[in-house]
Amino acid sequence: MTRRAIITGITGQDGSYLAELLLEKGYDVVGVVRRVSSPNFSRIEHLLDRIALRAADLLDQLSLVRLIEDVQPHEIYNLAAMSFVPTSWDQPILTGEFNAMGATRMLEAIRQVDTSIRFYQASSSEMYGRVREVPQSEATPFHPRSPYGVSKVFGHYITVNYRESYGMFGVSGILFNHESPRRGLEFVTRKVSDGVARIKLGLTDHLSLGNLDAQRDWGFAGDYVRAMWLMLQQDAPDDYVIATGETHTVRELVEAAFGHAGLDYRKYVRTDPTLFRPAEVDLLIGDASKARRQLKWEPTVTFTHLVAMMVDADVARLAADPQLVARVV
Repeated sequence: MTRRAIITGITGQDGSYLAELLLEKGYDVVGVVRRVSSPNFSRIEHLLDRIALRAADLLDQLSLVRLIEDVQPHEIYNLAAMSFVPTSWDQPILTGEFNAMGATRMLEAIRQVDTSIRFYQASSSEMYGRVREVPQSEATPFHPRSPYGVSKVFGHYITVNYRESYGMFGVSGILFNHESPRRGLEFVTRKVSDGVARIKLGLTDHLSLGNLDAQRDWGFAGDYVRAMWLMLQQDAPDDYVIATGETHTVRELVEAAFGHAGLDYRKYVRTDPTLFRPAEVDLLIGDASKARRQLKWEPTVTFTHLVAMMVDADVARLAADPQLVARVV
């Protein structure tokens, strides 16, 4: 029997990697897209002939019920979210609607249509915020420091609530920062790799960043979506931290990226106080021992390899743009 999966957020970084993984495993993949005037399919363009796209919206309960009734999926991966932390300060209510109530609407739609569907909720290390212990595990208390983090805590606990109240197979993956060449340009890792590429190609002469001392646990998105799939293959639902267990500062990220391009970051990087968060999350490092033990999951891409991969991809992307090259020449 061919298994069917629905992915919300399929046009994002994680959605595109997860779609590739599920296709490799023989799934029928249905991606959920919102009706917008100018959709961006760039991350899944190479998959469009192998997946189905359906219009639905986490803000619209009825559209989710109809989606599940029509597709009859075995698994649903809820990756759609307002995912950029700084934007959550500008749009806190909309962030809550998508991330908190959106997860609730999807769970309620599953409860109404078919409680045998297995559900994955994308939780986040941002839920830990002002961390109570280092490293952070599944038992570490949450103390979110942004509207985004708060909304993700709601999505996390409502999944637990539906699991415990209705016997549904709902799991949450508490994923620490995971990056790739498909990461959005607004995120610091991609901002750095894109900035390095532009400086290397002579398109700009500096890169402005915020807090260089913030520390994160960065992994490769392709590794992390494998963990999502593994969670839904277990005999019983549970929540898991997914992380590398290594921490690096933004400064280390910058040094590695510029170093890979043969450049000294100190000549190009400027600190911009306006880019600091209102409430900083200083140190995130995950303890993924439970996932390693129960899911048999291991990250495969190192920090230095990840940074090099992202810089190389951005150099290639920008170098292939004849208009940019012509402007410099």
